Amino acid sequence: MKHRFVITLACGGLLLAFVSKAQTAPVDLNGTSLPDPSDGKGVIDNSKEKETPPMVQGACVTPKDTELRIGLPSWVAGVTGDAGVKGIITEQDLSFTDILKDLNMLASGSLYFRYHRWEIFADGLYVKIGDTADLRGILFDSARVSLKQAFAEEFIGYRVINCETGFLSVFAGARWNYMQGDLHLRNGVRLRRGRRFTGEINWADPVIGTAGKIHLWKPISLWAKGDIGGFGAASDFAWQVQGGLEIQATRWIYSDIGWRYLKNDYVSGGFTNKTELNGPYLETGVNF
Repeated sequence: MKHRFVITLACGGLLLAFVSKAQTAPVDLNGTSLPDPSDGKGVIDNSKEKETPPMVQGACVTPKDTELRIGLPSWVAGVTGDAGVKGIITEQDLSFTDILKDLNMLASGSLYFRYHRWEIFADGLYVKIGDTADLRGILFDSARVSLKQAFAEEFIGYRVINCETGFLSVFAGARWNYMQGDLHLRNGVRLRRGRRFTGEINWADPVIGTAGKIHLWKPISLWAKGDIGGFGAASDFAWQVQGGLEIQATRWIYSDIGWRYLKNDYVSGGFTNKTELNGPYLETGVNF
């Protein structure tokens, strides 16, 4: 009897302890038991996931601080308009293919340097063309015409927009022009001595302008440049526009393909240069 009482008392104590623990264990709203905070294990709260805000990238990423370009431009444009030396004025209407036939020499180059937003750039072109015409006249048998023309541009610019995906800059500087003509009339039947007219002149025009480029897709960008100058300082008025596509062939090599137009209006000292140069433009170079 005594043993039965002890066993019954022990079983009742175990049952009471189990019930007490079950009642004090935390449960959720559905009655499901939750981990007990007293056992050293933290309660995991899955009700709210911590959200990491997405990285917001600025619309304009500034390019590297410095940039250097050395290029070899090629622009053999057609010429239309009036040109003259020592008062002898002729009307020109030559396509760039015609000039290629009579081209004696062509030299060109370009240089560009940028530090942060400031730019310094220059380019130049020298062309020498010549042709001989059979006059079959009484006074002169033939005529030899030689024309040398060159210009060089130097500018300082500032980027008002300076991003990797595109830029817009304004610039000011000068365009130096050189013109030299030689007309040799060779003797004919009546006139035994030939005549020769030669002369040269150079002048500089103040120039202001704007340039820009925008990235289109992968290695391809669209570029454009325009300027006006003269303002009566030397030329009455001169202006230029050019633009096209740029292809970044490799990390270091680029090519500009487009069109270029230059209008001159200069008359002084017996020289006349009221011409329009218009034709395809190609420049290939290296950039660092």
